[in-house]
Amino acid sequence: MATRVILQENVEHLGRTGDIVRVKDGYARNFLVPRGLAVVADGRNVRRLNHQKRLAESRKVKALAGANALAEQLSTAAVTITKEAGEDNKIFGSVTNRDIAEALAADGFEVDRKVIHIDEPIRTLGVKQVKIKLHADVETTLTVYVTKR
Repeated sequence: MATRVILQENVEHLGRTGDIVRVKDGYARNFLVPRGLAVVADGRNVRRLNHQKRLAESRKVKALAGANALAEQLSTAAVTITKEAGEDNKIFGSVTNRDIAEALAADGFEVDRKVIHIDEPIRTLGVKQVKIKLHADVETTLTVYVTKR
């Protein structure tokens, strides 16, 4: 006999979280269900799974819309970072993604420093373009002005 179960976690060689799979009765009863890896796929649990999938999808849509709105705002924004500089417009140290995140926070934008991608360290004064990847499908460019203190 086979039992249908809904996987609560990824199980190697069986499936991913949320998958409905057929397994032998003993495997479900003695291994998957007691360890919390799966629940029996009865009507109530299937409805709950579908509801959770709908909620997750709506969260994804909201996150994408928020990322698009923030990307539109950031594409027209610019930040200014002042650093000590020596000869030949070379600054002491470099401008990091943390510096840019702090400058954005001062301007009212909440952007995690981990999504700010600097191709090469900024070590000179001037205008630089920095990529910000807000979502898997949303990327924008920010203008950074590095000036002398």
